[in-house]
Amino acid sequence: MAEEQMTDTEQTAQTEQLSAAVTTTDGIRVVTLTGEIDHHTGDTLRHALDASGVSHPRVVVDMRQVTFMDSSGINIFIAAHHALSQADGWLRLAAPTETIMRTLSIVGVDAVIECRETLHHALKN
Repeated sequence: MAEEQMTDTEQTAQTEQLSAAVTTTDGIRVVTLTGEIDHHTGDTLRHALDASGVSHPRVVVDMRQVTFMDSSGINIFIAAHHALSQADGWLRLAAPTETIMRTLSIVGVDAVIECRETLHHALKN
């Protein structure tokens, strides 16, 4: 992973149930989530995914430590995907747990937003 160098740590947001650490690796915004994604924590996620003002924004969400996600998270990811696509960028979800991946598959999010098995794979083109 020598090619993947962390270049910046922008912010860390946290609520009681969700933390979001935002870094930049090789020009890609990496959002590392820990905890639960629901209607109480949606603003934390929404803020972490906001790449407005960036040309061709690329965002990878590391979901290894997400323990729960309801429809609020799905809606936020879909909205972020559309916003990033309109700005000629993309959104990828990395390393969702089996439970989270099942939720993404059931509602068809994995057919719209690219999901990769590991953060390393999500950072590669």
